[in-house]
Amino acid sequence: MKSGKFNYLNYLDSLNIDVMRFGLETISELLSRLNNPQNTYKTIIVAGTNGKGSTATMIASILQSAGYRVGLYTSPHLVDIRERIAVNGKMISRADIDRIIAYIKKKKNNPLTYFEFLTAAAFVYFKQKKVDIAVLEVGLGGQLDATNVCTPLVSVITNISFDHMAYLGKTLESIAKEKAGIIKKRGICVTAAKQKKVLKIFKNICHERNAKFYQMGIDFKIIKNKDKTFDYQGMSRNLKRLSLGMPEEHQMENAALAIAAIGIVTKKGLPVKEQAIRDGLQKTKLDARMEVLQKSPLFILDGAHNPGGIRALCKTLKNEYTHRRLILIFACLKDKKYFQMLHTIAPLAYKIILPRLTTARAQHPDNIKEIVNEMRYKSRVVNSVYQAMKIARSIASKDDLILAAGSLYLAAEIKQTFPKNHIL
Repeated sequence: MKSGKFNYLNYLDSLNIDVMRFGLETISELLSRLNNPQNTYKTIIVAGTNGKGSTATMIASILQSAGYRVGLYTSPHLVDIRERIAVNGKMISRADIDRIIAYIKKKKNNPLTYFEFLTAAAFVYFKQKKVDIAVLEVGLGGQLDATNVCTPLVSVITNISFDHMAYLGKTLESIAKEKAGIIKKRGICVTAAKQKKVLKIFKNICHERNAKFYQMGIDFKIIKNKDKTFDYQGMSRNLKRLSLGMPEEHQMENAALAIAAIGIVTKKGLPVKEQAIRDGLQKTKLDARMEVLQKSPLFILDGAHNPGGIRALCKTLKNEYTHRRLILIFACLKDKKYFQMLHTIAPLAYKIILPRLTTARAQHPDNIKEIVNEMRYKSRVVNSVYQAMKIARSIASKDDLILAAGSLYLAAEIKQTFPKNHIL
């Protein structure tokens, strides 16, 4: 497995990050050639439209606080591809990812997509690191996603709303069926979904597969307190005055899902004490989730990239922040419902700056500007994220708020561009 001077970044770039394949045949065949590393440790899989990265990270943090060796596989990355693969909070080293990718490259028999290659690399790495359990965030959908080759202790579905319709279908029902693909025969599903037609699909699939089904608001629930803490009730635990390491109120629902999943894991042979839950939630922090890049003027970066995420973001802005004017940097991908996103967030903005993103998947800012013009709000198209940040900071006074949102690709470019010496 020696790789010499193999350059994994150049090789992965050649696979094209934007190419997708829906189906498990290729990844399953590869994993068989690798002796199925994903079957050598326990797993939890997390799908959903919004909040799956936060929920997965909370679960991993709690398990780590309980003393377990925990693998975490998430996507996308913001600055470094190695962010996607971590053990006990530490991302994979350059040497290890070089070595593993060179190893997989020799073993593969068929062409792989970028995501399939990284998923296989994560499975191999977690086996080599002898993790007790791996928490896997689904990349897209669920049923045909490359992560869905495991038999998890519990399948977590955060919520269902409109996103990736070109791939998952144009109705909530079609999206829900794809997400529900992670529910296994005789498995366990926990969800925070609320729509009756979505819940009906989940319940029917669980019945067909003889799987147990647990629903937030019925089997477990949260009670929000005035001091920004919350209580958790259900699933064999009642916990008072829990607090989070992230400020957004909607993260309480993600935390409840994480606690419910932990309750199931405990019954499956990995006990977790109450203090580990408290510590794990408090320690959980994620980049591009209401992340403060600068304090004066306040500059916040958020990865909200669909109508549901933008609604949650706007609720947090109204409830948690005071500012004179909001200067919005907005960009999104072609397959996103940007009209709905803008309809929610544009009324809050004094000025909207629309940068051109480097990815070919990005919606052209001129198209976004047409919608903003129709809504009669002020906007300006610029050629780069760097230029957008420069203009926003030149406009903003110390009492204003600069917010960048609309796409994780935008978040990634800002993280890569923002001057380190200006943070905070």
